[in-house]
Order: sequence, then C-alpha cells, then structure tokens
Amino acid sequence: MIDAELPIPLHIQIGNVLEKQIYNGTYTDKIPSERDLMDMFSVSRTTVREAVTKLVQDGVLKKIHGKGTFIAEKPPIEEWLSSLNSFTDTVKRMGMKPGSKLLFAGKQKADTLAHFFGEELYTIKRLRYADAKPVAIEKHYYPIQVGLELQTYNLNNATIYDLLENELHITLTEAEQFISTEKVIKADAVHLNIEPSSQVLSAERVIYDQYGEPIEAYQGLYRPDMYRFRIKTRRDSRQRRG
Repeated sequence: MIDAELPIPLHIQIGNVLEKQIYNGTYTDKIPSERDLMDMFSVSRTTVREAVTKLVQDGVLKKIHGKGTFIAEKPPIEEWLSSLNSFTDTVKRMGMKPGSKLLFAGKQKADTLAHFFGEELYTIKRLRYADAKPVAIEKHYYPIQVGLELQTYNLNNATIYDLLENELHITLTEAEQFISTEKVIKADAVHLNIEPSSQVLSAERVIYDQYGEPIEAYQGLYRPDMYRFRIKTRRDSRQRRG
C-alpha cells in the first residue's frame, strides 16, 4: 500500500491510504490503533503519529482523549438547485475556501453534451478544491470564440461565471440540469484522491444566455462524501384538491 522508494514521505502515503479507506467505507467510526497501523504499514510509531496528526489537522479525523481517533463528522458541501451558482460561490457560502487547478484548456471535437456548438468547441477542465481538499472535476464547454477570450485570463483562480458576465458581458439567464451517478475514470480518480471506478455524482448542465441561445455546456464530477445537491419543492394545490 505504501512504497519506501517513492519521493513522497511515508506519513503522507499512509494518510492518503487512510483517507481513501475512509471514503470507501472501510472505516466508518474510528480508525485502528497506533499499534495496528504500525503493523499494517510496517512503520514506526512516529510515522503513524505524523500521518494521523496531519489527517486531524486536515479535518478528516478527530481525537477523543481516552477513546481513540475517530472519523470527523463534517457536513458535505450543499448546492441549492433553485438558483444558478458557481462552485466558488457554493463553497464560500459553506464557510470554506475554494480553489482550483487547471487540468486542460483548448480546442476539442464536440461531444454529445455540447453538440450544438458544432464540430469543434473549447474545453476548460479544472480540479476544484474546498479547504485544499479535492472535491470535484469541472468541464466547461464553449463556442470557440468564447473559449479563446476566456483563455486570456488566469483560469487557475478565476471564477468563470464572473468572467463571462463581467468581462465578456454575457448574461447567464437560465439552465437545464441533469444529475446522475457514474464510475470515475482512473485519471480523474487520482485527481480526486479516490479509488478507481468509484461512483461519483455527475451533474450535466446547459446554460442559456439572454437570447435563449446555449452559451455553456458543463459536466461536474463530485465526490459524494463531500458534495450533495439540495432542492426545496412544494406540492401543487391542484394535486391536493384531487
């Protein structure tokens, strides 16, 4: 599970393994004792303590004196579906710090989701963070000209919807969204720090401008342990009468 030949410190490797095991449900309440972890990874007590301490600092674990080290209960990020919000806005509303890393930006052949942009489109793919933890991978698809204008900005830290509205003067009016689950591919699993073929939440969305024209196609892949969608509904009065 860990490799002493890698340049990554052993306590970091152990922490990554434990975090994946927590995500996959191997540990749901508390993690094994220090002695068990020492035997499991064939490392010293100091290395185990360094790994556990970092996970406590990251908010993954919590220590309870005299009882052991437990899985920290942290509410997932909630996105309300009643309005169109960026990932940045959603994470900030939860009192967390958003972040991003640009994985790809450039021209690609259009896929089924964004077929209305023609045979070629501009793709922006980013890894999204909340409090420095990988939460989602977002893929934005645009007409070529819009993408070329967006690429002139720093896409590692920009809020794309702010750029569209404030710099490109495009009004984002409404969206249609579909939510499902899918198996994540290996490369994306590595970015999200989860096991390959894990199930993730998938949100596909098309945003329309003030003229009713599609301006963005989008797919977001979210870790289900860290993100959920929320909506409030009301029963139609006509149904109540029936």
